[in-house]
Amino acid sequence: MQKLILIVAALAASPALAADGPFVSLRNSNFIVLLAFVVFVLILLYLKVPAKLGAMLDNRAALIKAELEEARLLREEAKTILASYERKQKEMMEQSERIVAAAKEEALSAAQQAKADLKTSIARRLAAAEERIASAEAAAVREVRERAVDVAIAAAGDVLTKQMSAETTAASIDEAIAQVEAKLH
Repeated sequence: MQKLILIVAALAASPALAADGPFVSLRNSNFIVLLAFVVFVLILLYLKVPAKLGAMLDNRAALIKAELEEARLLREEAKTILASYERKQKEMMEQSERIVAAAKEEALSAAQQAKADLKTSIARRLAAAEERIASAEAAAVREVRERAVDVAIAAAGDVLTKQMSAETTAASIDEAIAQVEAKLH
């Protein structure tokens, strides 16, 4: 209802109603403009311009709809790819954590093995050093004994030389020869 009142008010305020003289006259410029407008609208209708405009708008709407559908598909594909990359990232993080844990375990195992090897090496070196010490001790004892024997022999020789006379020396030599003869026969 308001539209009808608005249209009537617009027509009442038009300059065509304000002009003097008959409206339907070729001398009235308002009438000529009206005729030109009506002819223009009829030509547009004859050439089916509104239908063409509608088809163009429909084509444009279909194109926009197709672009929106393509954008939606691309968005879904991007979401899928993103989820895939997030999943791969999570897998890589888990794998790197497993690698780090395995490396720690390996390092601990290697450290324990190194400790055990070091203990074994130290024990071997201690045993070798103890053997060398025992060998050196035995050699020193042997050398001391040999020296003691040499010294005792020398001392005994000195004592015997001082105590023996020529007669006892000859008797001793004869006795030694007899003992050797007895042992050889």
